[in-house]
Amino acid sequence: MVLAAGRGERMRPLTDRMPKPMIPVAGRPLIDHVLDRLAAAGVERAVVNVHYLADQIERHVVSRSKPRITISDERDQLLDTGGGVVKALPALGRDPFFHLNSNTIWIDGPTPNLRRLAETFDPANMDALLLLAPTAGSTGYSGQGDFAMTADRRLHRRPQGEVVPHVYAGAAVLTPALFTGAPSGAFSLTRLFDRAAAAGRLHGLQLEGTWMHVGTPDAIPQAEAAIAAVT
Repeated sequence: MVLAAGRGERMRPLTDRMPKPMIPVAGRPLIDHVLDRLAAAGVERAVVNVHYLADQIERHVVSRSKPRITISDERDQLLDTGGGVVKALPALGRDPFFHLNSNTIWIDGPTPNLRRLAETFDPANMDALLLLAPTAGSTGYSGQGDFAMTADRRLHRRPQGEVVPHVYAGAAVLTPALFTGAPSGAFSLTRLFDRAAAAGRLHGLQLEGTWMHVGTPDAIPQAEAAIAAVT
């Protein structure tokens, strides 16, 4: 699943007339960077949710064959990161699935990170496996991090006022079991991550390569410079 429904407020004024997933970075819309990674990982079908300026995204992705696109329409109500997945679950099926933000970009190391996620995910012990980038050295990121990770890869959310070494890189493998008992309507996926962490079933995998946080207009040239350095 690719999350593409948000309003992209921090990307204004670029998002005044264009949804954030369509903003070009290194000559290609953000969402294409994500869909191309999924295609390279062998994913045959992706569910893309839409809300803000949804027609632009639909027109752009409808012709893709790798992966084929199923639209999850949230025009009537924006359901946030958790509610959006709940709505899309019937189209996602019963097996674990990749879950990506539409603005996540990274440069892979020797082994593609999506393959590493798939190979590491263990449904017997995990409800979610998150790809994590180091807070130090990630392009365009200057925050305090999201998670601390133990030696066995279990995650604990950053306590308020503290700094932790890992930030969620916007890619994960999730199991439908994560959404058992989820609330209806709009809610943040972080609620379910916190529940899984309390049960010891939220795990992390450190990204190999370079992650680029493209959250504001001034982060775009930084990301483009990082991409140009390896192409």
